[in-house]
Amino acid sequence: MTIASRPNRRRFLAVTLAVATAATLAACGSGDSEAGPSDTRVVRHAMGETSVPVDPKRVVVIDSPHLDALVALGITPVGATVSSANDGFPGYLRDKLSGTVSVGSTTSPTIEEIAALRPDLIIGSKVRHEKMYAQLSGIAPTVFSVDTGTNWKEQANITASAVNRTAEMDTKLAELDARATAVGKQVGAPGTTLSIVRFRANGFRLYGPETFSGSVIASMGFSLPQKAWGQYSMIETSLENFAEIDGDTVFYTEGANAAATAKTVTGRWGALPAVAAGRAFAVEDETWMVGIGVLGAGRIIDDVQRLVKPKP
Repeated sequence: MTIASRPNRRRFLAVTLAVATAATLAACGSGDSEAGPSDTRVVRHAMGETSVPVDPKRVVVIDSPHLDALVALGITPVGATVSSANDGFPGYLRDKLSGTVSVGSTTSPTIEEIAALRPDLIIGSKVRHEKMYAQLSGIAPTVFSVDTGTNWKEQANITASAVNRTAEMDTKLAELDARATAVGKQVGAPGTTLSIVRFRANGFRLYGPETFSGSVIASMGFSLPQKAWGQYSMIETSLENFAEIDGDTVFYTEGANAAATAKTVTGRWGALPAVAAGRAFAVEDETWMVGIGVLGAGRIIDDVQRLVKPKP
């Protein structure tokens, strides 16, 4: 073995020990008795079927839609990942997460940190974390949704199923849909097109009807402009194409390192119909783009209700 290879070997041994310890603790639980049939239930999810605790107490979530859903259900996770777009947990959730430990980023959860928390349930998404499933399952029962933001209600439902709160989530989603319809009518959404824009370091992105924010806007009765939407219902484009922002109303956010882009485009777009009509609104990036879930959707509806007035 070379000297250069020793740190990697030590890290491998540390991860293996952490996972083995967590698995032993999870198997033992409290006391020496094994969990009886009444202590677990089977959840069907993207990776198959998994027996999970009926009432999990130490949940770790490793994708943002599951974090939003868990908090909406009144459950504080012991650990959660943070989005690469934020320095920490989303601001609109932070006051509910004072006891939650960061376990890496959504794209690179840290196995050692997850294992150290001794979770009794882990929730993530197949599209992001499929290669980690075996490792995570060695720590605690692990449940995965299929997608991430493109089907956020599926994430909300699988999270609720994992923690045995399906009926409660059904109620929350029904209430959200009813409020979206009511507020949409209030602000004159039917017959109005709306563009959703996220400024980025070297251009901007338009969001279509199958994205998280686009689906919430569509549920209110707005139409998104007809585009050749690409993968994940988005279009990436460059600064000079700002005329593509052609909705009657525009909501825009500023992503990481995008201040210069936002300043350039907003300095040129005065002739766009929405801008000329005073219907272009800056909103929080972490709510519209990162805070994917029932609570984030509620805040999008709040923004629309606060900012949009019916067209004369």
